[in-house]
Amino acid sequence: MPETTEARIQGTETRLDPAIRNDPFPFYAALREEWPVYYDPGLDVYLVTRYDDAKQVLADSETFSLEHGYQDRYANGHVEEFAEILDREGGGFIRDLAIDPPAHTRLRRLTEKAFTAHRVKDLEPRIRQIVIDLIEKVADKGEGDGMLDIGAPLTAHLICEQLGLDFSKIGTEKVAWWTTAILAQIGRMQTHEEMVVNARTICDLQNTLIAEIRDRQTNPREDMISDLVNAELDDEDNPKLSFTELVATVRAFLIAGNDTTAAGIANVLHVLATHEGLAEELYPQVDDDRVMSRFVEEVLRLRPPVHGLFRTAMRDVEVGGTTIPAMSQVCVMYASANYDEARFPDAERLDIARPNVGANLTFGAGIHKCVGIALARMEVKVAAQEFIRRLTDIRLAVPESELTFLPTLATQTFARLPLTFRRREA
Repeated sequence: MPETTEARIQGTETRLDPAIRNDPFPFYAALREEWPVYYDPGLDVYLVTRYDDAKQVLADSETFSLEHGYQDRYANGHVEEFAEILDREGGGFIRDLAIDPPAHTRLRRLTEKAFTAHRVKDLEPRIRQIVIDLIEKVADKGEGDGMLDIGAPLTAHLICEQLGLDFSKIGTEKVAWWTTAILAQIGRMQTHEEMVVNARTICDLQNTLIAEIRDRQTNPREDMISDLVNAELDDEDNPKLSFTELVATVRAFLIAGNDTTAAGIANVLHVLATHEGLAEELYPQVDDDRVMSRFVEEVLRLRPPVHGLFRTAMRDVEVGGTTIPAMSQVCVMYASANYDEARFPDAERLDIARPNVGANLTFGAGIHKCVGIALARMEVKVAAQEFIRRLTDIRLAVPESELTFLPTLATQTFARLPLTFRRREA
């Protein structure tokens, strides 16, 4: 994914352009050099592309509202009709859990208990077994799809198990169907017709989750839904999650625990397939958790699943020498910030010895940093270990130029990742 600064920014370029959407890194590089806080005319959004500017936005939740950033353009201009469909057919129009303090502080305290370090560590054997089973299904075929055969089934299976959903009845395809519909509401690209289809898909998702939550209220189990139902703070006024908050939280865990982590796993395979000799170089150290964790962190810097997320400027504010008017939408471009040479020298190079390897913005920063970061890192690391341990000669089965991504601007998820490989001899 070479970057270039040869292209000059004219001010008419937009992230909606399919050529930019499928290969955005040269666009990001030109923006960082010439127009670091750029008004994207197609999106009507200010793109923040340099590391320090991104950190400024992420550190100031009062000026840059996450709640408004999501809600102001939810459903891409069709929110009233979208809400009507959800109210009528899906148990209610339940917004995402993108909220500002002080409500966010309470919610974070109630939900982060589902991702304790102890709980995540205990999941490692189960994650490893699912990864091994998926690799074994394709290892002797010599070919497979990094997203469809490994990334998506692994994360869908695991998050369903942890929530307490019956994966054998739901399956990877339905989780992907639900995920696509939810992401479309923040992806800024759906048409009216797509919105109607997506709204009914979300009705199916919510109806499923509502039934599961009601069951846990009377029949608690050892799963995340039960943990959330029973989570309680020492707060006389508002100690527990409301039913609406429960639905929104479980929905968020299901979607975030599936799409972005699946993309991260596929990105590891893509890097192994496009860096000749890398798998062989790492093989002698495959059991070294420190080395493999650093490798994964560097891959996540180079290929972050989330390219940018939205905020709304609540007042006129200057960022990177540009004045952003009050109530303007801002997109913090994590993927661009991760390539900022001022923060990551020789940023295009994969370097697992990089001194500040953990300083990337892949999982965000500040009070809204991803709550499931430990689980995501664990899943990607275990998957990387088993790829390298069990497969060799990993290559793309199609030219790089033929790879495409799902139609959303917030994330960068391979639609497919066809690969060839050989089983590694013991």
